[in-house]
Amino acid sequence: MIKKIILSSIISASLLTSCVPAKKFNDLEQEYKDLQATHEKLSKNMRDCKEKSEATSSEYSRLLEEYDNNVQAKKEQQREMERLQKSLENLQKSYDALEENSSSALAENSKRNRELLTELEEKQKALNTEKSRLEELQRSLAERSRRIDDLENLIAAKDAKMNALKNSVSAALTNFEGKGLTVEQRNGKVYVSMENKLLFSSGSWAVGTQGRQAVKQLGAVLAENPDINVLIEGHTDNVPYGGNGALKDNWDLSMKRATAIVHILEENKSINPKSLTAAGRGEYAPVASNDTAEGKAKNRRIEVILTPKYDELSRLLEDR
Repeated sequence: MIKKIILSSIISASLLTSCVPAKKFNDLEQEYKDLQATHEKLSKNMRDCKEKSEATSSEYSRLLEEYDNNVQAKKEQQREMERLQKSLENLQKSYDALEENSSSALAENSKRNRELLTELEEKQKALNTEKSRLEELQRSLAERSRRIDDLENLIAAKDAKMNALKNSVSAALTNFEGKGLTVEQRNGKVYVSMENKLLFSSGSWAVGTQGRQAVKQLGAVLAENPDINVLIEGHTDNVPYGGNGALKDNWDLSMKRATAIVHILEENKSINPKSLTAAGRGEYAPVASNDTAEGKAKNRRIEVILTPKYDELSRLLEDR
């Protein structure tokens, strides 16, 4: 702008001081315009260069900062590399030391491992053996438990049957209660006790009418229970037998009286003779003291002992 003013002043002064030809003036005017266009172009180029310079300067600053950061990072990497190199050297030394002892250590470890493996195999065999034993024991216990349950059920059924039998015998002989006859259940058996005053005369083994009736009524109940064993025991007091004839003592008398009861029961054809047993006990199984008349009367008796047949129970016991 300043140059333009100066140039315009020069031209004006020239025109005032001298008369310039029109053609030259036009040429100067055109030159002025050309110079002006060139000036504007240069100004624009200058502005562009300035902008580029500022951008270049900013990029330079950024690159310089990046360079500094890279230099710092490189230093850090160098320090890390040195540290890793030192660690590697230490590891190499440790490896070399370990390698020197590795052969003997490996041989010892291998030997120990074989020993442990052998020990483990032995323990595994023992464990398998024990496992098999325990499994067999468990099966045996289960089988025994089943058999015990069967036994308990069978015994319970037998007890129930004997209780029912005792009630049946009591009902059949109710007319003879208070006449020297008692019925009781104990130890899984039914005991029918009949004193001699109901059955026999003194020193005799012939059964009287009332006694025969009692034995027949007992036989009717036994006929309905074929799975019962019947033991007839003859008992006396301790007074020695003083009769004459075939009998020698109380043993013979007690046996004769037991046999007499068996014969009456045999008259009932529904009773299997194989289930009947006669036994003479003499004076050696008293139930009371022989020091009194009442005690002697109780000892002179026939006991009919009813026992369930435990064939099935015996079979279960044999299978154990």
